Amino acid sequence: MRLQKFLATCGVASRRKSEELIISGRVKVNGNIITEMGFKVNPDIDHVFVDDRNVVLEERKVYIMLNKPIGYVTTVAEQFNRKKVTDLVDVPYRIFPVGRLDYNTSGLLILTNDGELTFRLTHPKFKVEKVYVAKIKGVPTKDELNAFENGLKIENYITAPSKIKILKELNGNCVVEVTIREGRNRQVRKMCDTIGHPVLELKRIKMGRIHLGNLEVGNWRYFTEREIDYLKQL
Repeated sequence: MRLQKFLATCGVASRRKSEELIISGRVKVNGNIITEMGFKVNPDIDHVFVDDRNVVLEERKVYIMLNKPIGYVTTVAEQFNRKKVTDLVDVPYRIFPVGRLDYNTSGLLILTNDGELTFRLTHPKFKVEKVYVAKIKGVPTKDELNAFENGLKIENYITAPSKIKILKELNGNCVVEVTIREGRNRQVRKMCDTIGHPVLELKRIKMGRIHLGNLEVGNWRYFTEREIDYLKQL
């Protein structure tokens, strides 16, 4: 098994983050620092350490849905002592967030120790739809909505085709539903900024067929067997 896949399977981090750990020289196999991406390990005989902590395969995979509140960060380690989403979930497993929701965004967040699932949900090639409800400043014109859906130039990239629908107007502002297949940093906010209608409030409500439903803000639950089966088929 490739080293980065082993680390992801063990719940250390996502596959991409595991690759960064390897490149930075933080991973040892049998006492030797490994920086080679193609390096393979045998979980039955090799001893793997990250930052001198022994890494072993976890027997049980867990899948958790959290309704993230505003004011929490989606990182496992936080250098500025801000509140972390993992502080809200009390389970005897080392779990990590799938993707990110920024500090001021609320809503659906998946936490797991299944690195392969994290890879499938976050990598663009799997095209998992993410649906948000946003309150934005002003009301976009038809041309602005079309531009949003057809792709916008943001920094050094052009966004993939997406969807935006006005749900209701509120005192000169409006509430929209946004569907994207990418997951770049603060993408929905940047797209709305680009068409001249900054986000005032933002909440993720859906990933693929996984819906937040009526889960209260700050609460979490384990996924159902049906939801897990769906995720594993992605």
